Amino acid sequence: MISYIKGILADVEKDSIVIDVSGIGWHVFVPGQVLDRLPRIGEPVKMHTWLQVREDAMTLFGFPSKDDLQVFKLLLGVNGVGPKNALAILSVMTADDLRFAVLGGDAKTIAKTPGVGTKTAQRLILELKDKVSLEDAFEPKPGQENEAETADVSGVKEEAVLALTALGYSPAEALKALSGIEITEGMDSGQLLKEALKKMGMA
Repeated sequence: MISYIKGILADVEKDSIVIDVSGIGWHVFVPGQVLDRLPRIGEPVKMHTWLQVREDAMTLFGFPSKDDLQVFKLLLGVNGVGPKNALAILSVMTADDLRFAVLGGDAKTIAKTPGVGTKTAQRLILELKDKVSLEDAFEPKPGQENEAETADVSGVKEEAVLALTALGYSPAEALKALSGIEITEGMDSGQLLKEALKKMGMA
C-alpha cells in the first residue's frame, strides 16, 4: 500500500498531476478543488494516496490531507459509489461540507455533483449518517492550507448549530438550515443564525 507520495510537482493535467520522485513520475488523480491550491510546477508537493488495483490498470488517487483521504474511503464504502464518483463529489464539496450535507440530510446539494443523481445522494446519506459526526466536521484540520480561515468558518458554523439546537431544533434540522448559506468574511455566528432562521421562515 502506498500511504503517500512526496516529491516535485512535474505536471498538472485536467483531473490529475504528476509527481516526480527520484526521477520516477507518479500519475495521481486528484479532486478538482486541489488543482486550484497546488504549488507551482517544480516545487515540492505531498499527497496522501489510495491505490485502486484492477486486472487492466493500477490507479492512484491523491489528497492533500489524511482527512480528505478518510472521507474518500468512506464514500467508497457506499453501494454504487466508485473511485471516480467519490473523486467527483470531493471536487465540488470539501470533506466538511459533505459531512454537513450528510448530517443535515441535504441530498439536493450532494446531487449537484456531475454523475451523482438524487437516488445515489439519498443512499449516501443513509449509509454515512452513522459514520460521520459534528465533532469531525468542526475539528481543525492540521496541515491544510488556510487552516486559520477554515477554523474560523467551522467555529462560526458550530456556534450557529449550538444556538439552533438550544432553540429546540435537531442537529439535522440545524445543519439543513445552514446548508447553502455562504459565510462571508467577517460574518459572525449571530448573523449566520439570523440567516438560518430567515431561511426557516422564523425571522
